[in-house]
Amino acid sequence: MTDPTLPALRRALHHAERYLAGLPDGPVAASVSGEQLRSRLAVALGDEGVDPQRVIDDLAAAAEGGLLRSGGGRFFAWVIGGALPSAAAADWLASVWDQNAALHACSPAACVAEEVAGDWLKDVLDLPRQSSFAFTSGCQMAHFVGLAAARHAVLRAAGWDVEDQGLCGAPPVRILVNAHRHASVDRALRYLGIGRRGIEPLETDALGRVRQRALSAALEQRRTPTVLVLGAGEINTGSCDDFAGLIPIARDHGAWVHVDGAFGLVARASRSARPLLRGVELADSWATDGHKWLNVPFDCGVAIVRDAAAHRAAMSIRADYIAPTDSAHDPIDWTPEWSRRARGFAVYAALRELGRLGLERMVDRACRAARALVDGLGALPGVSVIAAPTLNQGLVRFLDPSPDAREADHDARTDRVIAAINATGEAFFSGTTWHGRRAMRVSVVNWRTGDHEVARTLAACERALRSAGPHTTAGA
Repeated sequence: MTDPTLPALRRALHHAERYLAGLPDGPVAASVSGEQLRSRLAVALGDEGVDPQRVIDDLAAAAEGGLLRSGGGRFFAWVIGGALPSAAAADWLASVWDQNAALHACSPAACVAEEVAGDWLKDVLDLPRQSSFAFTSGCQMAHFVGLAAARHAVLRAAGWDVEDQGLCGAPPVRILVNAHRHASVDRALRYLGIGRRGIEPLETDALGRVRQRALSAALEQRRTPTVLVLGAGEINTGSCDDFAGLIPIARDHGAWVHVDGAFGLVARASRSARPLLRGVELADSWATDGHKWLNVPFDCGVAIVRDAAAHRAAMSIRADYIAPTDSAHDPIDWTPEWSRRARGFAVYAALRELGRLGLERMVDRACRAARALVDGLGALPGVSVIAAPTLNQGLVRFLDPSPDAREADHDARTDRVIAAINATGEAFFSGTTWHGRRAMRVSVVNWRTGDHEVARTLAACERALRSAGPHTTAGA
């Protein structure tokens, strides 16, 4: 007897083949409005169900034009990777196998695959092998895990058991951060009971890197349980903090160092990029996203913690009806989730598909593409390079050519040109504000991006630049 799931899966495969066939040449941007999508998707929910194959066909038809082809090689907006072939396929298997990867008892294969993939990641990123790890839904929750371990450790050193006593009456935890940190760091701290008043931004240089004198002054100012958050891969410039210089200063003052490496940490896999992250291995915890430079499907983040005891103390839980084991990796001891997807299968598959050299080549290729895009854009008339890529991120600004143009005019033209590029469907970029000025961010992390995609994108940008008109007027 044929399992009733199989016909629906075959329809899904059919629609997946159509979608993938459109990635190389199809428009990158969505082409229908939210109202159009609502009119298609908001059908009446009947009393009786619908045949599974029809559900899949209807869903694919309703979503047509409402998907960004962010998995293709011409998407350069937010730091979003594609899905490697084996990773996408393994993720499909994870859905069909439908395992709760919280306990070894629930799914031995899921937990062992995660255990192996975690060890492989520590190895290829050259981080302390004794470290614990957790596969989370993304870097947001990886921050939560790493900073929860940090909170436990710094309060334990102050004589306070936060898991037993809570935060009421605890010594205040001071958080020193790079002023250009990602907002997900602040939100993780909020989840952990540390409000905005406990966060102290540190002065940075022009590329967004913490200055050593700023850190030293802040640490000398007062002694209290302290966590320092540094960045590996600033989202606009790709710059990395001076870990080799900053972490020993923090260590001398007893501070825990957490690194936001949402995409930049994976650059450790490249011998040419690794010097930019010199000393990052000295930190206490690290967070990264698998669905960025590792190119596994959403959702996947990874937290790695040097102090495994602090990590486990912050996350583990016990109940009479669950069956923990000391002889295997039980993810429930290392993540905040009780029911969780088997994310380790996709990571395991991606690392096996790539191997060490494949991962290195993918990182290097993305960095070359980012430089080629920024250099090519900078060669066009009326384009100013704001930040040349140090890794895979760069910034350009489109200047209003009128002789009396103000900064607001350049801002308006920059946004106008971005919209014109995206409207072509040939490429997709996003805007940002850097040091008070609007800019277009160039971000490359997709395994599909190569020389052809770069050349095609530059040609589209040149056409869009011409179509955007000579200038705009602020306030018009």
